[in-house]
Amino acid sequence: MKLTGNTIFITGGGSGIGRGLAEALHKLGNKVIISGRRKERLEETLKANPGMSALELNVQDPASVQATAEQLIEEYPDLNVLFNNAGIMLFDDAAGVIDEDVLVSTVTTNLLGPIRMTSALIEHLKSKEEAFVINTTSSLGFVPLAITAVYSATKAALHTYTLSQRYMLKDTSVKVLEIAPPWVQTDLLNSNDEPRAMPLASFIEATIKVLGTDTDEVLVEEVKLFRSNPGPNEGVLVTQFNDMMKSEPPKSH
Repeated sequence: MKLTGNTIFITGGGSGIGRGLAEALHKLGNKVIISGRRKERLEETLKANPGMSALELNVQDPASVQATAEQLIEEYPDLNVLFNNAGIMLFDDAAGVIDEDVLVSTVTTNLLGPIRMTSALIEHLKSKEEAFVINTTSSLGFVPLAITAVYSATKAALHTYTLSQRYMLKDTSVKVLEIAPPWVQTDLLNSNDEPRAMPLASFIEATIKVLGTDTDEVLVEEVKLFRSNPGPNEGVLVTQFNDMMKSEPPKSH
């Protein structure tokens, strides 16, 4: 992917990986528009990055997604890159009763959100000489974290949707990429100070380098073991990983 001269919309751009990518791409000479759930986070990001823009978006609301897409096309007609990055990660209990709010909000945000956002913008993106849809999945889409089973399942689903989307768009000007982060120091699971997680700055630096190559999957070294795991014996690593996480689980508060 060409790393400069684009007009880029990033959902979930007010914090964590979304903000890190937005700032890196902004510094490289792209026009960057962000959205997010928390207005104060968006304002903080804009204040720290003069020239960046933001739009209000509730990715769980189909009407908000459609209205935002229409506003983007009208106000930023050169838009050629969509980053579906917004996501939520909550604990659940796959061995017991699943909280309905956790289930619906996670699936709606992490899976339906990217599908709806892309659907609302895809005809516009097809009109560009070169355009990109970039979906943020997770290493947990390949090796699930059992205490966040619904989150892991949404990321696995988004991975397979990305594969289908890439195939369906292969004869168009739109390329479909996937970023699958490892555990990164962000607000997810309150991991900002988690020593086992990859520092956010290191992840962003490594990701931008790979993003600038001709690849469909943007993978840093720390995620490649998980990415290679699915297969007949995938349960071995799933068990080892979850046993390790069970011995020292991430904090819920």
